[in-house]
Amino acid sequence: MLATAHTLALVGLEAHAVRVEVQSGRGTASFDVVGLPETTVRESRVRVRAALERVGVLLHSHCLTVNLAPADLRKNGSAFDLAIAIAVLGAVGALPEESFGDTHFLGELSLTGALRPVRGLLPRLLAARDRGVRLVVVPRANEGEAAALGDGTLEVRTACDLAEVLAHLRGEEPLPAPRRPASLRPAIGDDLAEVQGQPLARRALEVAAAGGHDLLMLGPPGAGKTMLARRLPSLLPPLSDEEALVVTAIHSVAGILPEGVGLVRERPFRAPHHSVSDAGLLGGGDPARPGEISLAHAGVLFLDEFPEFRRNVIEGLRQPLEDGTISVVRASWSAVFPARPLLVAAMNPCPCGKHPTNSCMCTPDRVRNYRGRVSGPLLDRIDLQLVLPRVEVAALAAVTPSGESSAVVRGRVLKAREVQAARRTRGEVEVTTNARLPARSLQRVGGLDAAARAELAAAAERLDLSARAYGRLQRVARTLADLEGTDAVHEWHVKEAVQFRHLDPGRDAAA
Repeated sequence: MLATAHTLALVGLEAHAVRVEVQSGRGTASFDVVGLPETTVRESRVRVRAALERVGVLLHSHCLTVNLAPADLRKNGSAFDLAIAIAVLGAVGALPEESFGDTHFLGELSLTGALRPVRGLLPRLLAARDRGVRLVVVPRANEGEAAALGDGTLEVRTACDLAEVLAHLRGEEPLPAPRRPASLRPAIGDDLAEVQGQPLARRALEVAAAGGHDLLMLGPPGAGKTMLARRLPSLLPPLSDEEALVVTAIHSVAGILPEGVGLVRERPFRAPHHSVSDAGLLGGGDPARPGEISLAHAGVLFLDEFPEFRRNVIEGLRQPLEDGTISVVRASWSAVFPARPLLVAAMNPCPCGKHPTNSCMCTPDRVRNYRGRVSGPLLDRIDLQLVLPRVEVAALAAVTPSGESSAVVRGRVLKAREVQAARRTRGEVEVTTNARLPARSLQRVGGLDAAARAELAAAAERLDLSARAYGRLQRVARTLADLEGTDAVHEWHVKEAVQFRHLDPGRDAAA
């Protein structure tokens, strides 16, 4: 007897429909799984057999063959267990196939028949919705993700164990819909008012948040680079519903989504150690997992001690910084992950960190080699580059904070973002932040007046800027004008933007 159930396989963030075909015959008891399953999927036969025994179905006299179609798609993970168990019940005559033929099943079975949560549930549900699936049954432990879909276009039911699923399919006791949990709301984080001194760096954070510009800070130990970076999320606008869905899906695939949480509403902040591998930062593994650059999508990726990262690791940032996605390709599979964080990098001025004070013992060659670990092409892609001075003790001794709070700065950031969003609404641009403006849109909305255009050309000549750096300087000037609330980009906007290009090759010569 042949029975078929339906489920979904995940490759990266892309879900594929899978038909679970089970052929049952009489003979020596066996349980074979084919269709390019990896080890976890092959082991499902042990979990399924034990779980079925718990509901009174014995397979001692059945010869079972399970085919996971399409057979050329690799199957990873434990989410196939429930679908295999349902198809087996249909194949051995314990459950009529018409009771589950148009339902998709996702869940890992324990030996007791309990349903355990699975990774990547949300992207699977999104794919099921797009394919017009009527009903999906998922583990109750995943109900936070299931409820996050919340648009009424897909019916989702949750179950604690296999017995509950069977009672539902037999019409005895319907399964409940997922309860909507509290979303993970932004916590009260670090406040910019706690930062003493560093007015240029505070301004750079505001510009970075307003226009989505990447930032590199060079300064001695104790200058406040890490402190500043950790306060950047407090300046960013809240996640939109679309962004929240993508962030939640990425965290679900990575297995770091807190249990019982629906949509993630807090912008991610990721700060990997400089010993991270290329797969850890960019993504990879088997099965494919998102790297830190994707886990920080729509949030902040902070790379402290930037030159200490392995060269091949940070050079891999070039393409995603331009495209906003990263493609992980292996011999037998490929996956595409979103990768558009706001990059904040920090580095010391030299190996000892004391350059250019008299106590620095580094030779000019050591300083040059240290800074040369970050390549020119990568620097070219970072809009804001500034040098932080040492913080004076008098500033640290202040009794009360001397700078604006995050709430005040965030108000200006939100107004600038609204201006950029309005351009997209009017069809003038395709993106919502100035940092991502393509060249054709930049020429259309750049708004340079004659004096600003002349100043920009002079700065490009003086600093020996590449064509890419020239465009990024113009984008920063556009953001400064948006913060001021002016349509035109003036000369003083360009001059301020130039202040944030401290590491360009012509800076020393111009000085």
